[in-house]
Amino acid sequence: MRILLPIVALAGCLSTLVAPGLVLAGGEEVVVVYNSRLPESKALAEYYASKRNVPKEQIFGFKLTASETISRAEFRDNLQRPLAKKLEDQKLWQIGSDDLPGTNGQPVRVARKVVESKIRYVVLCYGVPLKILRDEALHETAEETLRPEFRRNEAAVDSELACLPRIHQNPTLAGPAVNPVFGVTNAALLNPTNGVLIVARLDAATPELARGLVDKALQAEADGLWGRAYFDLRNITDPAYKPGDDWIRSAAQMARQVGFETIVDENSSVWPAGFPMDHIAIYMGWYTENVAGPFTQPQVEFMPGAFAYHLHSYSAASLRTTTNNWVGPLLSRGATCSMGCVDEPYLGGTPEVGMFAGRWLYLGFTFGEAACAAQPVLSWQTTVVGDPLYRPFGKSPLQFQAELQERKSKFIEWSLLRLFNLALVRSVNQTTLTISLEDAPTTSKSAILTAKLGDLYAAQGKPASAIAAYQRALLLDPSPMQRLRLRLTLGEKLLAENRVGAARINYEDLLAEAPDYPDTPLIRQRLASLMAQ
Repeated sequence: MRILLPIVALAGCLSTLVAPGLVLAGGEEVVVVYNSRLPESKALAEYYASKRNVPKEQIFGFKLTASETISRAEFRDNLQRPLAKKLEDQKLWQIGSDDLPGTNGQPVRVARKVVESKIRYVVLCYGVPLKILRDEALHETAEETLRPEFRRNEAAVDSELACLPRIHQNPTLAGPAVNPVFGVTNAALLNPTNGVLIVARLDAATPELARGLVDKALQAEADGLWGRAYFDLRNITDPAYKPGDDWIRSAAQMARQVGFETIVDENSSVWPAGFPMDHIAIYMGWYTENVAGPFTQPQVEFMPGAFAYHLHSYSAASLRTTTNNWVGPLLSRGATCSMGCVDEPYLGGTPEVGMFAGRWLYLGFTFGEAACAAQPVLSWQTTVVGDPLYRPFGKSPLQFQAELQERKSKFIEWSLLRLFNLALVRSVNQTTLTISLEDAPTTSKSAILTAKLGDLYAAQGKPASAIAAYQRALLLDPSPMQRLRLRLTLGEKLLAENRVGAARINYEDLLAEAPDYPDTPLIRQRLASLMAQ
């Protein structure tokens, strides 16, 4: 069967999509923390521990406020110090002395630090506070050397706990602290012995949503993370903000290189509500205060395991909301993992998402490892939400293909699409690839693959064939958002071929199938124009 040709051709290079020598993270490396004042927090901790095989003696409850905010004193006395003590008392890590280099010509100094550790991860469960409030009474000598905007000691609980291995060194609390493992490509370096804990939280607007983050991560690990990758740029040239665009563009390039259907928007505004986002596996964009565009619609098509991130200074100011900011609403609409900021971080203090994508998508890091390696600073404003052990790219595309085919999984169409996209980015002959897709038995049953065939025809200057493929795809039970996207694409192709009557019927069908479509007035205007021709 000719479908095997591009797969066999790719077999050698696809193995490089999984980095050798990865740290195989397991539950024994995890400590789970919950709020002992909230039964639902304990229940989630126990559920996660059972799913990830975390030893019972590594589940810790602390009496904490039920609020998302916590004072610096309560954080220190009720969470930070007690957690450090438990880790030491239970010999989950060992504190020793080590020489640290001095600064400004000063000699080396002896400091207490983690010299051995059995654990690398801390998972915070629903009910553990999100943000440490500013302590106005706290004044530190080192604070005077900071720029005025950094003379603040509020922080994300997660980001502050990431520095727990350095607690005996009395680090400065004001301003951000340099992440000593920023940018590493060896996951083994993400270890408390290097001064950093990998911290993430299972949290959302409700305990049920938080628990769902675990289930969806496990499903995507078993079946793969499939769907489309969407990147919403601002096309900005201001040097102060351009890095944000550069990071997201770099993430888009990485998604394309590993075989995702990748959609990039260069307009300055966010995607409008009428933009049809179907089968969302990855979303990255910026910069509005509250959730907007397609994510405000009643139906959002996040795939199991989807990562969604919107860069904004207060994207995670609260997770107890389904309407305000970004992280809470994205999770409530079906995303499996995200990152955000609890307070103003300034752009340079946000995760470098291009780096995150490279480590997660290409090197096969866990979600927690990739998020930790992508943060330039800690003791600052970033929270990481989702199962940190989540690792959907730990197998090569060919491994997933074989497993899904053996199980006759519904995701086989997405696996084939990824293989074809990998062939495309590696310059496999497009005509050969198109023939292979035509011959694949799965294509005739799949709206996903048939629509891809239409895209290939369009790229090869075969509009009639493209139109026929899109029309066939509409008969193959596409998802609601994919159906909408196919209708919009088909309308444009029909008009380009001056098939006015067929275009009119297509737009009428669109209105009948999607009566709540936000851009209905525009479609009605287009129909009126066509009727006048």
